[in-house]
Amino acid sequence: MIDPASIPVIHYRTAKVEEVGIFYREAGPPWAPVVLLLHGFPTSSHMFRNLIPLLADRYRVIAPDYPGFGGSDAPDHRVFAYTFAHYAELIDGLLSQLGADRYAMYVMDYGAPVGYRLALKHPERVSALIVQNGNAYEEGLKAFWDPIKAYWRDDTPERRDALEFLVSPETTKFQYVDGVADVSRIDPDNWLHDQVLLDRPGNKDIQLDLFRDYGTNVPLYPQFQAFFRERTPPTLIVWGRNDTIFPADGAHPYLRDLPDAELHLLDTGHFALEDKLDVMAPLIADFLDRSIGGR
Repeated sequence: MIDPASIPVIHYRTAKVEEVGIFYREAGPPWAPVVLLLHGFPTSSHMFRNLIPLLADRYRVIAPDYPGFGGSDAPDHRVFAYTFAHYAELIDGLLSQLGADRYAMYVMDYGAPVGYRLALKHPERVSALIVQNGNAYEEGLKAFWDPIKAYWRDDTPERRDALEFLVSPETTKFQYVDGVADVSRIDPDNWLHDQVLLDRPGNKDIQLDLFRDYGTNVPLYPQFQAFFRERTPPTLIVWGRNDTIFPADGAHPYLRDLPDAELHLLDTGHFALEDKLDVMAPLIADFLDRSIGGR
């Protein structure tokens, strides 16, 4: 018989930060060490739905959605700054409301520049890092990024329109299945869920604003790397090595600045948790137990 007490309860909440509703998932003992889960594009905290219950028995897990994603508000892009700097400020405000003043960060895709900007602001608060296909090195921006880099260099309507394929159903599905040996392991609800949210009125422009603003993260890479060297947070790297968007070229350079980091290249693609949860969850739980110690 299943012991009900062994099944973590996940709460789905919304907090107001700068008058914007920030949706977040929260589970685990309120006094336990905090694990902050920062999602990528084009998903939301939904990407962590299977991992959260596996950590919540001994960690306080917080997984927010950025504005324009998941259950968070999506203000009109003409009156709201969809930038990674703004996202970091909003997540910082949320954590302050929740009394989370020290946390391990799981950063993936967009979560990396959001989390690393947060780390620059509060380096003393970061207890550990879990990096999953989250870039902080120019070596990790390969051919996939060429049309986006062209938009950074030449901010024209033509360059912007050329990126609309990135919010198409074909690209959304591609992000889940590319590089995966056994696609039957991937729940198709993932890309259906994400695409419904991408197709909301006004959301395309939100995403295009973010593609443009991603270029502001690259000049900060040296500062992110200095944070790694100077603070040396315990770091676990679990990376889908077949990822076209953030290939393994971006994983190896972390070891230059974090030589004690644990690096695991997994035979999967961009959304590694969907394919390799059975491999990743034990690695993550063991790493957290050793580095920040659950209850």
